[in-house]
Amino acid sequence: MIRLLGIGLIGFLLLWLQKLLYEKLWEKSLYVSVSFGKDPVFEGEQGELKEIIENRKRLPLSMLKVKFKTDRHLIFGNEKGSRTTDQYYRNDVFRIGGGERVTRTLKFQGGRRGYYTIDEISLVASDLFFLGQLVTDRPAKTEVYVYPRPYDAARLRQSLVRMNGEMLSRRHLLEDPFEYRGIREYQPYDDMRSINWKATAKTGDLKVNQRNYTSLKSVRIFFNIQDDNILKKDAAVEMTLRIVASLCQIFLQQGIQVSCYGNGMDIVTHSPLNIPPKAGQGQMDAVYRGLARIDVELPAANFPEIFEEMLFQKAQGSFTYFVAPNRYDDFVELLTRYRDAGNPFLWFYPSSSGRDPELPPALEQYIDVVRFEE
Repeated sequence: MIRLLGIGLIGFLLLWLQKLLYEKLWEKSLYVSVSFGKDPVFEGEQGELKEIIENRKRLPLSMLKVKFKTDRHLIFGNEKGSRTTDQYYRNDVFRIGGGERVTRTLKFQGGRRGYYTIDEISLVASDLFFLGQLVTDRPAKTEVYVYPRPYDAARLRQSLVRMNGEMLSRRHLLEDPFEYRGIREYQPYDDMRSINWKATAKTGDLKVNQRNYTSLKSVRIFFNIQDDNILKKDAAVEMTLRIVASLCQIFLQQGIQVSCYGNGMDIVTHSPLNIPPKAGQGQMDAVYRGLARIDVELPAANFPEIFEEMLFQKAQGSFTYFVAPNRYDDFVELLTRYRDAGNPFLWFYPSSSGRDPELPPALEQYIDVVRFEE
């Protein structure tokens, strides 16, 4: 009997000692990281998130939970240990020996444009006999940009060419007659003077010369995503940002300087988007990052108050585009005064295919309605 009591006491002491040992040492030389890939993704594309656990001590961890949360618009698979409500919650369980390193790669889809972070991870461990939980929180800083998917560039190019012929010729937005870019099929919106009769005779189909817009020095693109409706136009707002991305892409690919301004608020700086004029791929990256960081949950700034002075500043060889899914009075009044001052512009108006927007009659000829399916 005494022997059994002795064995029991020794067992109890061993359990207690190992519990104390784990409480003191479980975090020592334990390195845990959660990181998105370096590259941004576009809406609908796939990205990766890596979990790396490294236990650089001899003491094994029979159970280690790694918990974190991120935005629900990053769509992970319905895997064991995950839960999606207002956020995406992840709870992965590992068993890691002494001196061991484990790497796990999680795939996700960029469900919606945005700037997403993981700011903290929680670790939950236990001793060898699961006598209690050992918990700690660690800061983490990893981020991923989900860029807006550019709207159909061919559709926008048709509008640009049509407006070029109708209202922009006096403002030097005509195609450069000296820079030749190739031959393509004739489209109904093409100028008859651009037909290449030699190529037409050779192929039997109407062909036109493609030329570059080299005489345009710079383009300014403004967007207004003010949305005061009870029923929010979320799809129209997102389409607005896709159109902005596509316009910037079209002009930057032609070597034209582009600036981009909007009253959507940056999720990090809480200030309106303001990207000064520049050319090149670096400018496109800046536009994509700026658009990704627009937080539609934050109230949009008043467009006329923020941009009226900038808008009326003259810029030789520049042209202005607006993208807005609403026709608020102060915005329409601002554009009317801009037109009356002799400034040409084009307003892209995103609208659901099932709705016919009521356009301001005085500006109707300057508006191109962009239909989309919700």
